[in-house]
Amino acid sequence: MDQIGERTDLSNFGGRRSEAGERNSLLKKKLSRSTTFFGRKAALQKVKRTCWRGELILRVVVQRAKQASVTVDGKVVGQIDFGVVLLVGVTHKDDKSDAAYLADKIVHLRIFEDEHGKMNKSLLDVGGQALSVSQFTLYGDVRKGRRPSFAAAAKPDQAETLYRHFNDLLSEKIAVETGIFGAMMDVKFINDGPVTLLLESP
Repeated sequence: MDQIGERTDLSNFGGRRSEAGERNSLLKKKLSRSTTFFGRKAALQKVKRTCWRGELILRVVVQRAKQASVTVDGKVVGQIDFGVVLLVGVTHKDDKSDAAYLADKIVHLRIFEDEHGKMNKSLLDVGGQALSVSQFTLYGDVRKGRRPSFAAAAKPDQAETLYRHFNDLLSEKIAVETGIFGAMMDVKFINDGPVTLLLESP
């Protein structure tokens, strides 16, 4: 399924959570000073909203692949022989700087083995390709109920614009194939390893 709308390197994830924790701690202190029931309730809701906004970041699932293809209505519209499959999720406040950060990160990720079997080579080093597929379901929220909410996914026009920009940036460095934005797609690939990473913009 394509994305209605479809982020830092995981090494920085702890830093963001720490900053969010500090903000939430301050908000909770305000909550403790609220003397009325309605005051406490409003402050608590603000804490929850702040926590949620901290998670709204551009996301790309990177999967190392030996071969991959995407089919729409029985026709192959994109395929690669070797490289990565990218599932791209866009949320409301993402912009071109987010796309540029992740495009650069992906082409330089050292996720391919060298002659010693260690992950020391990038897509640029091995001449790999990318199959990019927009994926709004990366923003599915299942914390309440059983049906996912996709309210955090960007609207189609915004998402498509940023998704195309992201692909354009990638194609400046490596060969890129894509699916069709907004279409129902069948994605087939062999996950090499398996190696799967979740990247997020800062």
